[in-house]
Amino acid sequence: MESITFGVLTISDTCFQEPSKDRSGPRLVNLIQRDFQNSSIVTSYLPDERDLIQRELRKWIDRQDVRVIITTGGTGFAPRDVTPDATKPLLDKDCPQLTMAIALASLQKTKFAALSRGVCGIANNTLILNFPGSEKAVVECFETVSDLLPHALHLMGDEVALVRRTHAEIQGTDQAVKVDSSPALRGHVCPHKTGAGNDHDRNSPFPMLPVDEALSIIFNVIQRSTELEKLVNELSSPVNIPPFRASIKDGYAMKSTGFSGTKRVLGCIAAGDKPSACALQEDECFKINTGAPLPEHADCVIQVEDTKLLQRDKYNNETLVEIMVEPKAGLDVRPIGHDLTKGDAIFPSLDASPVVVNSLLASVGSRQIIRKPKIAIISTGSELLSPKDAPTVGKIYDSNTTMLEQLLTYFGFECIQARVLSDSIEAITDTLSDLFDVVDFVICSGGVSMGDKDYIKPVLEKLNFQLHFGRVNMKPGKPMTFASRQQKYFFGLPGNPVSAFATFHIFALPAIRWAAGWERTKCSLPILNVKLLNDIILDGRPEYVRASVICRNGQLCATVTGDQISSRLQSIVGADVLIHLPGSTSSKPQAKAGDIYSASVLRYDFISKYE
Repeated sequence: MESITFGVLTISDTCFQEPSKDRSGPRLVNLIQRDFQNSSIVTSYLPDERDLIQRELRKWIDRQDVRVIITTGGTGFAPRDVTPDATKPLLDKDCPQLTMAIALASLQKTKFAALSRGVCGIANNTLILNFPGSEKAVVECFETVSDLLPHALHLMGDEVALVRRTHAEIQGTDQAVKVDSSPALRGHVCPHKTGAGNDHDRNSPFPMLPVDEALSIIFNVIQRSTELEKLVNELSSPVNIPPFRASIKDGYAMKSTGFSGTKRVLGCIAAGDKPSACALQEDECFKINTGAPLPEHADCVIQVEDTKLLQRDKYNNETLVEIMVEPKAGLDVRPIGHDLTKGDAIFPSLDASPVVVNSLLASVGSRQIIRKPKIAIISTGSELLSPKDAPTVGKIYDSNTTMLEQLLTYFGFECIQARVLSDSIEAITDTLSDLFDVVDFVICSGGVSMGDKDYIKPVLEKLNFQLHFGRVNMKPGKPMTFASRQQKYFFGLPGNPVSAFATFHIFALPAIRWAAGWERTKCSLPILNVKLLNDIILDGRPEYVRASVICRNGQLCATVTGDQISSRLQSIVGADVLIHLPGSTSSKPQAKAGDIYSASVLRYDFISKYE
């Protein structure tokens, strides 16, 4: 079995209409890619319709190359939950023990798992598994069966040698069985096997999590502020905008019943003047500026371009004009409350952009201040010098503090304290303890790897922080660490500047936005597809490569910004995006020029060049 083709079928009325709302399907794809690196995946979205579900399942079964189909959604008690009912008639063999294993594992997490009706079985040569629709349930169910799937498929395919090998390994007699041990035949290799981190096993004790799983942990742990959402939902306008009938154009205000022709100019009304109550005849008008209030007896404005000046007085004031078009009631007049009516909601929807929030509040005279997360930045390392210091033998200049401060500012947040610390466990302990008395987030660079002077993780444990993860399966940034204590959050970025740069964008920024009340879908950097312009040797880990974007005839193309070693800060020069490259496999050791990959947008002006 050289590879496994999976089918992931998301069944949800909502996600069928708006696939961007699906969390479970993409998460399942990521889990499969993590545990079966030589796999291919087909995906589809369907509404909760039995006939459509059966038709799609039958199509995948008949393909024969799809060996495992996992459905997510539609397994509950609701009237439209019909996934198991659609699946059962297609099965040649039931797999009740596999169903029971999933149920028992789920029941250990929540009693509500008893309300899932999912089934498992074999149709032709395809294994079908029904998972519930929640992201959390998908993770729990998949991790229950992941190690079992290769052996199940070997059994289904009657691959005797591989079945015997697995049996021998279970019984401790694997030396007696000789088969090809290439990665494609070894089945699932758990990426979470780690060492104890002690003198006998010097591997990190932290499992190396996929990026998506680490992000999911962050979003689940960090408490999202509801202040902004409450403001958006509850704040109504205390005023009308405009509070008077306002002219849309520079021109002449008059009565629409007066028709075109010659008009006597009574005066000029500027923006900021009070509405004129002066009587107005049909052959009279007022010159008026854009935004100025209409006279009480006028009902239209004729723009300057549609008039002809006939006469001025000795003071150079206009006294007579010709109106060259027929006036119409309401022409170029903005009525009272046209933009916003008193009592209406100020915000039509949630938008966390400070430009949007502060501008709209200012437009109605509100001075409410939206609290943003308080953030501190620290860099650790006895070798670090301030940019203001003179060069010293054995020392290097600290760029991370400046870089992280500038990134926070760029994205609309503020660093309220920044410190550079030596590799002293006492100094780190005291500083973190003091900082968390006044801030919500500490973003630290350095001190989170496996060196003798990497004290961050022991200090966090001493301060009663829970370490949620300490390694991530990515390059650069593997030692990325996240910890929390109540509503205080710590991000430990690696010390190499490019690693700190990448992990800030991927983890810290989305977390801060989430805490500030942003919608989850907008917390992470926007993602688009780019075409590579050069070949890249793939690393064993998924890699986030800095690249410049060139627009060629409407196609976004990306070229790597030189040497990508994590210590070389120059690779961020001209970097518009982080290209998401997968880990290498035996079948795909490199990314080729012309390949299309997704990329996270780093900057607002993200296209460096148009050709």
